[in-house]
Amino acid sequence: MHIEADLKLGFKDVLFRPKRSTLSSRSQVDIRRTFQFKHAEGSWTGIPVIAANMDTVGTFEMAEALAQHLMLTAVHKHYTVEQWTAWLATQPETIFDHVMVSTGTSQADFEKLSAILKANPKLRFICIDVANGYQQSFVDFVRRVREAQPTRVIVAGNVVTGEMVEELIISGADIVKVGIGPGSVCTTRVKTGVGYPQLSAVIECADAAHGLGGQIVSDGGCTCPGDVAKAFGGGSDFVMIGGMFAGHEEAGGELVEKDGKPMMQFYGMSSDTAMNKHSGGVATYRASEGKTVLVPFRGPVENTVQDILGGVRSTCTYVGASKLKELTKRTTFIRVQEQENRIFN
Repeated sequence: MHIEADLKLGFKDVLFRPKRSTLSSRSQVDIRRTFQFKHAEGSWTGIPVIAANMDTVGTFEMAEALAQHLMLTAVHKHYTVEQWTAWLATQPETIFDHVMVSTGTSQADFEKLSAILKANPKLRFICIDVANGYQQSFVDFVRRVREAQPTRVIVAGNVVTGEMVEELIISGADIVKVGIGPGSVCTTRVKTGVGYPQLSAVIECADAAHGLGGQIVSDGGCTCPGDVAKAFGGGSDFVMIGGMFAGHEEAGGELVEKDGKPMMQFYGMSSDTAMNKHSGGVATYRASEGKTVLVPFRGPVENTVQDILGGVRSTCTYVGASKLKELTKRTTFIRVQEQENRIFN
């Protein structure tokens, strides 16, 4: 047994320290990024915010809406090959730069991924997603996908430590997903006691990835635009969002009425609801590590997108970063004392 005594922080534990700025308007801030990838061919330019690969978030409809803002959607893995092909046939050429094909790590997952990519060769991004990225079988699967898809961008996770980020990048990942347990409908920390405060995970994992020429995506824990900005300030290249995009008309989830108000179902992909829907129930050897909640119906996602992007632009003006790429270089975080944390959050 070993105890690490170093301080570890989540998004709620810090605030940005404002700095002198020559920017007079949010409109002067460029929040687009351009990335070259360690393994994949070509570059990518866009706004590095990603809708999570949950079937109550990462839908085709969400992808259409976010692509208009140059954002990405990790489309959930439960669409069929035929559904992918039919949908892409209705979309403009630019959609291929703004969608990720999500997959698990079974043989059936590999075969389905291969079939989707063969039927739609212009797709660029693959998102290999598991709850526990520390298993050797996961690393082996990343290596297998890289060998089969040498030119495509591979996103893989989830992990929370620098050494595993390095392992995945060396094994073929271009972008590593960082986060275990911070999501609003994830109960991994409650059920297993496993996790890592998200901001510290981002800071440490970004340092490891950038040293090898890779990137990371902060996955989970963002409850407001300020959290998204903190993830970028901590060094994350991309930020993946679930709960903030849930409840919109472009999201999945059943629309119900509660106390006379429209609500939408939102659940984690390891929840009883998701497993009953897609896997025939929770296997006897495991526990559910997600929950199901009702969130208010929020209408079109457009207003939420503008709220998030406007918040990030405003953060940049407060610290004097004219480009999103400069934000982490201009960031000084101030620790929030426990009493202030309760007041502000």
